[in-house]
Amino acid sequence: MALNFNQYASEGNKFLKEYAKQMNLGDNTDKAGRILTSVLYALRDIIPIQESCQFMAQLPMFLKGVYVHGWSVGKKKPKIKRMPEFIDLVRKHDGAAAINDFEYSEEVAEQYIKTTFIFLRKYVSLGELEDIRDSLPKDLKDMIYSNIMF
Repeated sequence: MALNFNQYASEGNKFLKEYAKQMNLGDNTDKAGRILTSVLYALRDIIPIQESCQFMAQLPMFLKGVYVHGWSVGKKKPKIKRMPEFIDLVRKHDGAAAINDFEYSEEVAEQYIKTTFIFLRKYVSLGELEDIRDSLPKDLKDMIYSNIMF
């Protein structure tokens, strides 16, 4: 099997442009990429490894690379039970850019998170998103549930 890295790059750039528009970020694909990466890393931190692998298996190659970058499977999972804690984890993964990317607003951050799961629905089956939802603490289920039934 030949690897076509140019194709992956092209698909990734197209995805980021569409994602930025969906997030109402215009053409700011840099910001969109940071937000997407932060949400994926935070999700990866809190769901079981088996669930992560099943989720990742459905992602296109360019997103698989993003998802696994820097992943340490032996790392202890943080105890995240509520949306504000998850938002803090997302911001932590965004680093210094979080101040600008999430605009000091819990509502903006939560909307970005929910929109990300809506957008990922293009690649991830409803069943897999339901499995992820089932593995989340009660107060986090809404970040996926309210958006997957469309």
